[in-house]
Amino acid sequence: MRKLMVTTFVSLDGVMQGPGGADEDRDGGFEHGGWSVPHFGADLIERMTTVVRRADALLLGRRTYDIFAATWPLAEADDPIGSKMNGVRKYVASRTLDTVSWQNSTLLTGDVAEAVRVLKQESGDGDDGGGEIQVHGSGDLIQTLIEHDLVDEFHVVVFPVLVGSGKRLFGRGTVPAGLRLLDTASSDSGVVISTYARAGELGYGAMGPETGNW
Repeated sequence: MRKLMVTTFVSLDGVMQGPGGADEDRDGGFEHGGWSVPHFGADLIERMTTVVRRADALLLGRRTYDIFAATWPLAEADDPIGSKMNGVRKYVASRTLDTVSWQNSTLLTGDVAEAVRVLKQESGDGDDGGGEIQVHGSGDLIQTLIEHDLVDEFHVVVFPVLVGSGKRLFGRGTVPAGLRLLDTASSDSGVVISTYARAGELGYGAMGPETGNW
């Protein structure tokens, strides 16, 4: 089965809305777009390049697809992220689009959760027939994937800012689950990058001096 990995920019208080620009996502009157940009440096770009290069396919929601399709084709030919984004196979989950024109793009139809389950079962282009399916941005789509327990790994890029209001990575439909930390690092600007894998059910216990867990 192919691995599905969500990679998301979030503020310290969990907001993922509009990290890349003022007009990226103004839903709900959001006025803080572009909050991640001041913290990008060469080291963080290098780390994100390494992540993106692993992608065997992209799975995108409609809004993120529209943004990416309008901007990444403008990248220089030697831009490592741009060349990957343009060349990799892309699957688009949308209830409103009828066609997709960005190269190597396919529109997913019908029930999104079921379509993604099928996609994960299919052979990819990797050497082992598998390969990593990556989700970038796509906040509404991520909520559907989390609700149906379809995410294998979370690559969470936490920026040292408090945004206050806005769409959050883990919303009401989040399924309780255990996670295992695979890797963590920090950038020169204080961004913390952590990767978590699904690790079974959510565990419970009690804490206090009377339990010995203190």
